Amino acid sequence: MFAILKQRNYGLLFSGRIVTNIGDSIYFIAAMWLVYDLSGSAFYSGLAGFLTQIPNVLQFLIGPLVDRWPIRATLLWTQALQALLILIIPLAAWLDFLSVTLVLVIMPILTSIDAFAYPTETKALPLVLKKEELPAGNALFSFAYQGVDLIFNAIAGVMIAFFGVTLLFIIDSLTFCLAFLLFSFLRIPHQKAQTKTSGTARTALNSYFTELKEGLKILFTTILSAALMGAVLCNLAIGAAMAVMPAFADERQGPAVYGLYLAAMSCGALVGALLAASFSKLPIGKATILTMFLASAIWAAAVFVPWTWLSVVLFGLAWVPVGCINVTFATMLQTLLPVSLIGRVTSASASFSTIAMPLGSLTGGYAATLIPVAWVFCAAGIGLALLSVTWLLYPKLRKLGPLASLSTEIIGLKDYSQQETS
Repeated sequence: MFAILKQRNYGLLFSGRIVTNIGDSIYFIAAMWLVYDLSGSAFYSGLAGFLTQIPNVLQFLIGPLVDRWPIRATLLWTQALQALLILIIPLAAWLDFLSVTLVLVIMPILTSIDAFAYPTETKALPLVLKKEELPAGNALFSFAYQGVDLIFNAIAGVMIAFFGVTLLFIIDSLTFCLAFLLFSFLRIPHQKAQTKTSGTARTALNSYFTELKEGLKILFTTILSAALMGAVLCNLAIGAAMAVMPAFADERQGPAVYGLYLAAMSCGALVGALLAASFSKLPIGKATILTMFLASAIWAAAVFVPWTWLSVVLFGLAWVPVGCINVTFATMLQTLLPVSLIGRVTSASASFSTIAMPLGSLTGGYAATLIPVAWVFCAAGIGLALLSVTWLLYPKLRKLGPLASLSTEIIGLKDYSQQETS
């Protein structure tokens, strides 16, 4: 698996991904805690989650642009803009005009910019790796994402407790500067499938909407639509949980514990990503149903155990199946779709799978003003089982076999498997 890190372009993408994820981890912890600290209300944490997730819901509009734009240039401008914008928060604190409103305005802008980066990296992988290397490449990317979160979520929580939140935003800006430097050395092979457009604005716009419709058609006329429904219901619960987590952690021991819960979440997803190769050899339908039911029960137990350390451990275990399923699903799309369609389909999938998270954040934040935070957090955990219920009720998902046995016919992608965009 680690041998592919010796490949220059993949090594740079992987390193840039790690550095970017360090920045994202620090920023998320700092911003969510800052909103809760300035407002003292779980409702504002929910509002922050809502505003942060809205750009992800609109990510399907980004897909055709990602398919068109040069990979290296897209990665560079996303890192540069984030590095500059993140400095507004410490500057506002220094000039004494920092407010909840300012943070709530900046958060969705940063998320909107970041929404271009991850689909671009996903699109780049099939161009720098061979088909048989993609499972390892995706697993390492997930390892980078979850591994960094595991370390820096915990570190960020401790740093807030000891040094205050402002320092974290300065460090965050520096990480995006370093990612910019790493991505500047990328040399992506010629993108044969990249769409070429004429110079007229009307033609470019028509082409954009054609590609947008194509991505949505693939998503909603194949088995992916049923999988999407399960993800939407599951993400409704996750959105509620993320909204009330600062308040839930504060009831236990404060920002350090908040960081530990997020680190446990990343640790569980990381373990799941590392187990994805083994998971993909099982009948995916049955394995998904069983493991997500189990995850739901473990999460609920984590809420009410009296020992914080055990609660953190159980919460992390609940995220192991999520890591397995995410890597397996990403590999399936990259394997079965032509490169020319990956950007628009993955962006559309990300948009609609997270469509419920903003609503979940608002609902969770509001519910926490009416009932105990622990009850809201427990209900969110039980909500993970909604994904299992969806797969159980949909025969084609329930009967999915191992990843190696899947074909474009089974998934419903036969008409697109040989497509190339001229």
